[in-house]
Amino acid sequence: MTLTSIADLSDAQKEELVASLSCLVIGDGEVSAEKISAVATASGNSLSDALAALFATVVTAAPKGVDSFTPPPGGGGGGGGGGGAAAGGAEAAVEEKEEEEEEEAEIGGGMDMFGGEGDGGDY
Repeated sequence: MTLTSIADLSDAQKEELVASLSCLVIGDGEVSAEKISAVATASGNSLSDALAALFATVVTAAPKGVDSFTPPPGGGGGGGGGGGAAAGGAEAAVEEKEEEEEEEAEIGGGMDMFGGEGDGGDY
């Protein structure tokens, strides 16, 4: 579902959005139901005490607080794969150079891969 206007949200969805954004505004500080409600009220929105308490409990219980819900750039799946290509390309170039050196190595003795003397034999 593509959201084109906040007016398209139900009242419950609006309340959840306000609670989520209020938690992000509080950030690394101590997240409490009172602070979430205060931020929501200051933004001109209303928030039920139960939902404020629920969001405060969830954020407080998370190992890294709000940071648990906001990964750093490039830290999550999807678009983060592009950065590793440059390093992988440099590693591949080193491997190609090593392979070339191996191909140039002299095996000596004039033997072919079947143990013959290399005179054309049966094959």
